[in-house]
Amino acid sequence: MPVSHSVEVVGLKETINALRKIDPQLQKDFKADATAIAQPAIQAAKLAYSQFPLSGMARKWSDQGRKIFPFTIASAQSGVKMRFDTRRNAVGVILIEQKNPATAVFEGAGRKDTNRLGTSLDSVSSERGFAMAMPGRTRLIGPAVYKARRGIESEMEKMVLKTINEIQKELN
Repeated sequence: MPVSHSVEVVGLKETINALRKIDPQLQKDFKADATAIAQPAIQAAKLAYSQFPLSGMARKWSDQGRKIFPFTIASAQSGVKMRFDTRRNAVGVILIEQKNPATAVFEGAGRKDTNRLGTSLDSVSSERGFAMAMPGRTRLIGPAVYKARRGIESEMEKMVLKTINEIQKELN
């Protein structure tokens, strides 16, 4: 009595996880291709950090032994990274994030609740031509990535659909 089973890959998270199960090299190639396609958005996010926000951010500052400041433009630009999150409860799968602690403070200070640092950063941002962010959103990286993403969405969608079809062929 022959036994058969089928596996259907539904979405991007499942595709990336299936790639790892089939062949880890396929997953690495997929991530490399996705990163190459997303370069315009990554570069736009890096270019958004072209000015120094506040003079006090140049000083050293640590919180409970964890170094947070000084803020530098070079470290802000090098902190922009792309990450894949395939956990079950993840909101996004392909993420462009800011990994530098000082820049993350700059991006998020005063976004949830109003505070003095957030108010100062908002006023400096508007004076120097930075995009004004809405409450709850980042100051620079979010608007830069959303503006640049229009150019990469179709290419990314084509690559993902092609990969999903290849996986389904190999599994069936």
